[in-house]
Amino acid sequence: MTVQAFWKATKVENAQPPYDTIQLKVFYPASAPDTQQTFSSYPADQAKAPFPVVILFSGVNCNLAMYEWLALKLTARGLVVILFNWLAENIPGNISLTPGVDLAALSPDVYGTVPTASALPSLLAELEQLNTFGILAGLLDLQKIILGGHSGGGRVALESANTKFFSQVAAAFSYGAHTAAPIQIGYESSTILSLPNSVPMLLIGGTHDGVIARNSSIYGIDEWATAATPVVRTFREAISREQGDSYLVVIEGANHFSIVDRLDSTLPAAALDFPSSQPQTQIRSIIAETVGLFIDLHVRQQLKASEQLELLLEDNSLIASFECK
Repeated sequence: MTVQAFWKATKVENAQPPYDTIQLKVFYPASAPDTQQTFSSYPADQAKAPFPVVILFSGVNCNLAMYEWLALKLTARGLVVILFNWLAENIPGNISLTPGVDLAALSPDVYGTVPTASALPSLLAELEQLNTFGILAGLLDLQKIILGGHSGGGRVALESANTKFFSQVAAAFSYGAHTAAPIQIGYESSTILSLPNSVPMLLIGGTHDGVIARNSSIYGIDEWATAATPVVRTFREAISREQGDSYLVVIEGANHFSIVDRLDSTLPAAALDFPSSQPQTQIRSIIAETVGLFIDLHVRQQLKASEQLELLLEDNSLIASFECK
């Protein structure tokens, strides 16, 4: 399958300029044109439509280019994938690339009543436009939207995957993300915040996640029992849905940035991470295949993906642990 991409931009309501613009890169399955078109986009492969849509939320200060490898893998399976950059001042005085975190929505008296992903309404509105005009007009399945993300972006993806807020959302996945509650905004230490239970969820973590391990004090913990502990606790304590479509996968030797293939060494978080003890290319292959099969099974209802997912995760030396409920 040919994968192509194009750029778009959209405004975020209530954000103050110049920090009110999101830049999107839209990856889609394409058909090669009959003639060479140097500057024109290839047409979408309409035979594969309608396309479910993955919106991927980056980690804080992580450029979308770090996740293009995953977008290419998922698009090759017949999905449309949205990556985006948003430079914003989520924390006063701190300008950063952000997945869009509504900090007020995390407070104890508000959490769970509104989505925490502040970029999501604008992204969903842009999807409506993409399905009305241009290359993808009429080709998107806007009732099958998957929210995914890494680190802080994974957290807002999971927390906002609530059909009460967004009826279009069909599933969610994350890597290196959890819902431990920061004590500085009023939570007791070691608190794990609940997640919505309206859609299937996939949580992936790594045994060598130094960023999670070394940030335990934010949550009132001297030291997590393991680097994957808050991810495991989030799966076990935050998800009450038990329909056989929620998964926890812990990858042996994977660190916080195993999900990226272009690590920016200037990121402060990069210095916190532990070295991976397994080849990163193999870890990324496991991540992409797990996410792809999860979507195939629980969004696209491809029943053969159930056996494929089971074979991938069981008796695999790269899988430290695997749970389903």
